[in-house]
Amino acid sequence: MQYTDFTPGRTVKIAEKTCLFFSGFAYLGLHQLPAYKSLLYEGIEKFGAVFPSSRVANLRLSLYEELETVIAKLLNQEAAAVFSSGYLSSQAAALYASKCGQLIYAPETHPSLWVNNPALPTVSREEWVADTIQQVNSHPDNTFAIVADTVSPISGVIHSFKWLQELKKKVLVLVDDSHGIGIIGPEGQGSIYFLPQSDVVTYLITASLAKAYSTEGGMITGSEKAITAIRKLPIFSGSTSLPPANAYAWLQAKDLFSEQRRILQQNIAYLLHLVNDHGIHNPFALPIFILPPVGGLAASLQKKNIIISSFPYPFPDSLPVNRVVVSAIHTQEDITFLMKGLSSCL
Repeated sequence: MQYTDFTPGRTVKIAEKTCLFFSGFAYLGLHQLPAYKSLLYEGIEKFGAVFPSSRVANLRLSLYEELETVIAKLLNQEAAAVFSSGYLSSQAAALYASKCGQLIYAPETHPSLWVNNPALPTVSREEWVADTIQQVNSHPDNTFAIVADTVSPISGVIHSFKWLQELKKKVLVLVDDSHGIGIIGPEGQGSIYFLPQSDVVTYLITASLAKAYSTEGGMITGSEKAITAIRKLPIFSGSTSLPPANAYAWLQAKDLFSEQRRILQQNIAYLLHLVNDHGIHNPFALPIFILPPVGGLAASLQKKNIIISSFPYPFPDSLPVNRVVVSAIHTQEDITFLMKGLSSCL
């Protein structure tokens, strides 16, 4: 374990030594981008550090409704609600889903979506899919609500949901798209870009705005009926709003998002070109590259001034998962240096 007194960007300083940083998230690199930080400064000047009132109080800030309208439009949904964190938005969405039917969790569903500490399936995803189709189709409409992640940041996999077209009974599908929104789709609309449309499936999508957009906050988007009900939950009415400067910066940054997404895709393509057959796994061209389980890999790379992601998952006593996370603020020189280090260690 290492500590730093500085927020990482493309580099991080550890014990007076500067290392390239290929870990964390902030995929678009906005948290260290001067243009985006300027928008945050503007937002603080206009709105201060916090809006000191509840979202359901008699005096409200129209900025939040503007943000929700734009997010709903981006994801082609009827309405949206924003929260101060992705975890909070996921919990609110899961609580709402639990009122719509019995929850069916996918394997390895992120803890932010858990309600009452569920026992997650231990079978393969293929077996779970088959079981879920049979379970839903053998019961009346709206008996179940399916809960899953769209993208696994640990395996670098975009999960397929084509099987939802085999469902014959109405069902709510709650998906967490924290590692898809901002990256996937031509406009960064996330996994809704490929989720299948069906007469029996109603989607509820939640996501952190921090993973791609470097914006502390979370969102839920879906039908007007669902969002109206979520707004009535105590978890919405009793929680602090996300900082208004964050909402302001996000709304002003559409062109920045587009440019940073373009650069990120270039960086991903460049590293994919370099990795060749080194046993590095990235089947969906995400900014997450899964490295072989080589013991001491993270320590070896740190000696070469490279920090990667390496920690036990899903439990503290699990084997470390080694990953490289590329962002839009990395340069091709950074990526070339990384690959030289990896080549000498793998």
